[in-house]
Amino acid sequence: MSDPKVIVALDYPTADAALAMADQLNPELCRVKVGKELFTVAGPEVVRLLMQKGFEVFLDLKFHDIPNTVAAAVKVAAQMGVWMVNVHASGGSRMMRAAREAVDSVPNNKTHLIAVTVLTSMSPEDLAETGIAKRPLEQVLYLADMAKRAGMDGVVCSAQEAAAIRAQLGDDFLLVTPGIRMPGDAAGDQRRVVTPHDALANGSSYLVMGRSITGATDPVGVLQKILVMLSQRSL
Repeated sequence: MSDPKVIVALDYPTADAALAMADQLNPELCRVKVGKELFTVAGPEVVRLLMQKGFEVFLDLKFHDIPNTVAAAVKVAAQMGVWMVNVHASGGSRMMRAAREAVDSVPNNKTHLIAVTVLTSMSPEDLAETGIAKRPLEQVLYLADMAKRAGMDGVVCSAQEAAAIRAQLGDDFLLVTPGIRMPGDAAGDQRRVVTPHDALANGSSYLVMGRSITGATDPVGVLQKILVMLSQRSL
């Protein structure tokens, strides 16, 4: 079975818009991400519809709450059959372990459970404002190590930090990297951005890409161009 490396972020304000984009894409070539905006407006039904179209879905809701609440939420996600769901590593080891146990309790589940380290929109100044004196890389490595020890399958991080995480935590840990931009694309609200080629070279497992694909005149053409870049890198 193929293992598409690109996750297309369906960051749309309506289900119709998200599904229209999905209809242009091939589930054999990419996965899709449902985040807070789309899930808030469309709920679990849009996830089910995307799965009916053959897509594996990354449910990107970044749960961060008391352990029981997070555990209940990720258990429902696993019961829905999503391919991946995430929590915030900053919720702590006890919260992550509760989430792990909840996902594992679902019979025959194949849901990947990962943890968010430091958002790719955050700069050192943003971290300092929240009371964290560490530089982004130092904080990412700290949270990634805690996430692995708590039983997470991987983390969300910037591809700029992927090589350091690989060196510290090995090859069996999933690294899901947003903030991926094609050469020449605007960074938008992201701070730590990387091209698809460099992200794969740095050790990323999966690349989350939104506007570079969904905002293009020819989204399918851009996706195909990215896949060619990635295949050349893997040769």
